[in-house]
Amino acid sequence: MLREHFVKGLWVVGVGIPAAVLISYPAQAAMTQVTSVRVNPTTEGIEVILETVSGESPQVLNTSFGKTFVANIVNAQLRLPQSNSFRTENPTRGIAAVSVTPQGTNSIRVTVVGEADLPQVRMKSGDRGLIFSATPGKLSEPSPEAQTTPQTPAAEDRATPQTPPTAEQPAPEPTRPSPTQPEEMTAPESEELEIVVTAQKREENVQEIPISTTVIPQETLEDAQVNSFRDIAENTPNFSFFKGSNAFSFYSIRGLSNSNFLSRDSIGFYVDDIPFDYGFFLDQNLIDLERVEVLRGPQSTLYGRNSQAGVVNVVTRQPTNDPEVRYSASYGNYDNRDFQLSLSGPIVPDKLLFRIAGAHTARDGFTENTFLDQDIDDRSNVTGRAQLLWTPSEDWNISFNAIGSYNDDGAVAAVPLSQSNPFRTQQDFDGFHELSTNAQALKIAYEGAGARVTSITSRRFSNSNRQDDGDSTAINLLRVISSFNSTVWSQELRVQSPDEEAPLRWLIGGYYESRAFNVLRTGFGLSAAGATVLGLPAAGDNLVEAELDQTVYAGFGQLDYKPIEPLTLTAGLRYESSRTEMDRQRNFFVAGSSSAITSGIFNNVEQSGSELLPRFAAAYRFSPNLMAYGSISRGYKPGGLNYQADTADLLEFDEETGWNYELGLKSSWFDDLLTANLAVFYNPINNYQVLQSDFTGFLSRITNAQVDITGVELELKATPVEGLDLVAGFGYVRAFFSNYTNPFTGQSFDDNRVPYAPEYTYNLAVQYRSPGGLFGRVELQGFGTYFFDEANQLKQEPFALVNARIGYEGGNYGVYLFANNIFDKEYLTTAFEILQPVGTYGDRATYGIQVRANF
Repeated sequence: MLREHFVKGLWVVGVGIPAAVLISYPAQAAMTQVTSVRVNPTTEGIEVILETVSGESPQVLNTSFGKTFVANIVNAQLRLPQSNSFRTENPTRGIAAVSVTPQGTNSIRVTVVGEADLPQVRMKSGDRGLIFSATPGKLSEPSPEAQTTPQTPAAEDRATPQTPPTAEQPAPEPTRPSPTQPEEMTAPESEELEIVVTAQKREENVQEIPISTTVIPQETLEDAQVNSFRDIAENTPNFSFFKGSNAFSFYSIRGLSNSNFLSRDSIGFYVDDIPFDYGFFLDQNLIDLERVEVLRGPQSTLYGRNSQAGVVNVVTRQPTNDPEVRYSASYGNYDNRDFQLSLSGPIVPDKLLFRIAGAHTARDGFTENTFLDQDIDDRSNVTGRAQLLWTPSEDWNISFNAIGSYNDDGAVAAVPLSQSNPFRTQQDFDGFHELSTNAQALKIAYEGAGARVTSITSRRFSNSNRQDDGDSTAINLLRVISSFNSTVWSQELRVQSPDEEAPLRWLIGGYYESRAFNVLRTGFGLSAAGATVLGLPAAGDNLVEAELDQTVYAGFGQLDYKPIEPLTLTAGLRYESSRTEMDRQRNFFVAGSSSAITSGIFNNVEQSGSELLPRFAAAYRFSPNLMAYGSISRGYKPGGLNYQADTADLLEFDEETGWNYELGLKSSWFDDLLTANLAVFYNPINNYQVLQSDFTGFLSRITNAQVDITGVELELKATPVEGLDLVAGFGYVRAFFSNYTNPFTGQSFDDNRVPYAPEYTYNLAVQYRSPGGLFGRVELQGFGTYFFDEANQLKQEPFALVNARIGYEGGNYGVYLFANNIFDKEYLTTAFEILQPVGTYGDRATYGIQVRANF
């Protein structure tokens, strides 16, 4: 029973260990309704007959282990007249049991258990559905309970719902829209249970990828209420994502962060192949998700956009050929509302499909502004997504995605660190933050006999407008002002070998990106008192305006070769060239005057650079359950131009480079009841880009330093008993300055920790689903010490958060009670000093009720 449940539990149940069977199925496969199950004796054994509407023949994935044969019928629903499952014991000599049970809402599992040996099972299509012909293996002695005719199907308790591979599961690479259904399948005597992902732009077992990778599948995304990049980070080792305010987010992977937010991101974020960028523009809901893949370490030879620290690849659900409706709603304290709805179906059956999804979330503020007698940091978001999928023939797959989001949020809840209550402040100005973003992508994929070709054209526009009380006091001193917009066009083209099992596999690609980043105004407004405090001559608005045009050209490729079956050698190379052009000036609008004092004028300033980025890896599989790998890859973040610089000597900053050395083990034990993955890495960084504050306290100067980073990641996933799943992840990183002296003050920061790089992160999830439909999940998420400045004066001590959910799940619905940050832990997400040390804090304890339904 224990091992039978592990097959049921192949879909990942938490974070850390990518233990999911993620098979890419045709996006337009129809939803099959199984209306009847019968077991008939034959001369050789039994037949299990699944009758379907109109005799449909769905797609089946079969596997076996021990004495058990398992067939997963994808994109199918069990609609029996009397119960929602079928089971019969000892239908014939040599067959111990036959069961047919739902797996989640879109998959059915057929299980045939032999008495003494694995039964031989063949599947074929019948006039009214599917027929599984089972022949006993080695027969055991007859038992008194054995019978040669099927028992009356007894109503079985509800099967443990797990995330099935679904027809709408997407993949970065094209899948054939209508693969031929085998007329007959035979269960092999032994078939390795695979965890398949597309992190390397092809379907492969994640346990064979020589990269430290975390996969979060659909069910875990729903069970853990994952709907933002912050939620993803809290379920991934060595990945942190701190929402510093309603305006900006700080994030890091393996110690490399966006603390220098005036340069390019170290992390590549993708949503349905659309590159997302910049901390001001990432605060939005992630809705209607299918899975998430997080790859740690440099990713330069397989992805269009180069990513020095890693990639976060978000894949949403794809259109379906049958009508589908998914709905969820929740309500909690702080008037927290969350509504989501998605619709999918055919426009032209089997050819042109659609999917639309929308969400609205809102809550009141956590922090009270006692001076204005109102709450601040309230939040409101509306997100929508639409997709069209056209499959004109078996070889072509063409999709168009559109995403839109709008945030209307309240003031930044920056609180002086000296006060005892972090959720009470006095501010004379009621701030706001408005963020709107929309993106479109056209993906054209062709899968021919000689090559697979993929073209992705995308555009993303983002606009952010913010004003806040900069001094965080009841005195009118300082007001922070920022307004940005950005338009990013990108074109990626990949050509790769078609045979995934060939000894030699190859991929070549090209990438172009154009980014127009407009600083409409950023700076601060000063009252007369504020000007006196900062030593400036008069009250007024001190604002920077700038236009930056950035272009990137890159070519990349990778070869994988197996000289012998257990060994895979990988070599990859990327060449990237980037250029930035900038116009900027500083305007000081004196209070009471219509004129401006202009300074720091730079027009047509250019900066360019290029780099070769190689990657080498070797993976050796000692056994089907144990693989070791090693890799060496070069990471790179381009240099650029600092639009905050007022003098020519501060305009340019150097490119950031480093070699990443990694060793890893990927293993499974006890017939896959336990999966354990380990990675260790060393990453010395040259010319690490450091963002420093000027005399006013504003971050405006960039310099370079040497940094050393070492770390480890461990991920575990276990299913000790049926229905119980345990997932754990741990990441440790030591990121410190090995050679860094502040050129403006002469102060040495050698051996200090790099900002926004938690010393360690960990996550633990314990989840149980009972046969009767009860669900419970408890999560522990922890962080080690992290600092907010290179002097290591502003920091957050280690802390942990506890979340929990309990509920009841029916055939296609669920009702849950949830609580996040149960013990109301107070922790800093950012800290900085403008006139005085201030900080922003993480979310307070929240709780509520959620209802979900699928039709």
